[in-house]
Amino acid sequence: MSFKKSYLKTKPICKVTFKITSEEAKKAREVKLVGDFNTWDEAAKPMKRLKNGGFTQTVDLPVEQSYQFRYLIDDEAWENDWNADAYVPNGMSGDDNSVVQV
Repeated sequence: MSFKKSYLKTKPICKVTFKITSEEAKKAREVKLVGDFNTWDEAAKPMKRLKNGGFTQTVDLPVEQSYQFRYLIDDEAWENDWNADAYVPNGMSGDDNSVVQV
């Protein structure tokens, strides 16, 4: 799991591309990127499935902010991005949320 940040020169936006490998997705049918940026909508559009079995999605985020997120695998299992910028307790399940800072 990882993400790549690309800052736009003309707007205060960062394009963040989130990726999860096929091994990390554990042969999932679908993976959803759920977080502050989509109001934790578990019905969000699934990430794009890659030919190698991984998943990717790009999100435009306003800069100078932090966003909490997690991956929802097959609507059952929550996973963090272990390359996140930080982690914060989510206060619900006793787990942490991943954080991306842009």
